[in-house]
Amino acid sequence: MDALIYTAMSGAERALRGQQVHANNLANMDTGGFRANLELATAQAAPGYGYDDRHMTTLQANAISTKQGTLRPTGRDLDVAISGSGYFAVEGPNGEAYTRAGGITLDANGTMTVNGMPILGEGGPITLPIYTKVEIGQDGTVSIQSPGGMGEMQVIDKLKLVRAEGGELTKNEAGLIVARDGQPLATDNTVQIRPGHLEGSNVSAVEEMVATMSLNRTFEVQMKLFKAADDMTTAGNRLISA
Repeated sequence: MDALIYTAMSGAERALRGQQVHANNLANMDTGGFRANLELATAQAAPGYGYDDRHMTTLQANAISTKQGTLRPTGRDLDVAISGSGYFAVEGPNGEAYTRAGGITLDANGTMTVNGMPILGEGGPITLPIYTKVEIGQDGTVSIQSPGGMGEMQVIDKLKLVRAEGGELTKNEAGLIVARDGQPLATDNTVQIRPGHLEGSNVSAVEEMVATMSLNRTFEVQMKLFKAADDMTTAGNRLISA
């Protein structure tokens, strides 16, 4: 009976935390470049002497989905999207981080930023001088036409594009994608981008709602197990007192 209570308690907690993960995914369904969080549950023995036959559920919500979101054309020169797998490198608050968001803007100094974070090139953050035209190639090359430049495009830098498997990536406390080992990823010259496009979130509303409904049913089952454990404890106490 005591072991059953641990099982029910652990299952109920896992269901509640899982609902939080899917609720966060749904809240970011319209966030450009957002990668859905995945909930992974594993069994773990309860610590302490005499608890060898009692196990708890450990929920890990730091894995991310690598599915590609929908690409939509914008026609804007500074809008870019990754074609296939890969990530843009940005300068986050705690070091290098990665994103699929490609809505690039320029700050007051001409530095290219994404969601307020400088986007990285081969030599660090990219700052554009005064220009009359800007182009970003499929390989990430950033070129500008200077005022009075006779129409010639001058290469300024190249976006740092990286590639990694889903198991190599996680999200930090700020919600930014980072390498799981804490080390910067190497540049991958095979990553291609789509200029003039933006990628939406890869969250599927249908999948998230189905997962939430399944967790609701799981939570109800755990509550019934709580009641069953309580009934068995009450019956056992009656037998002992008799």
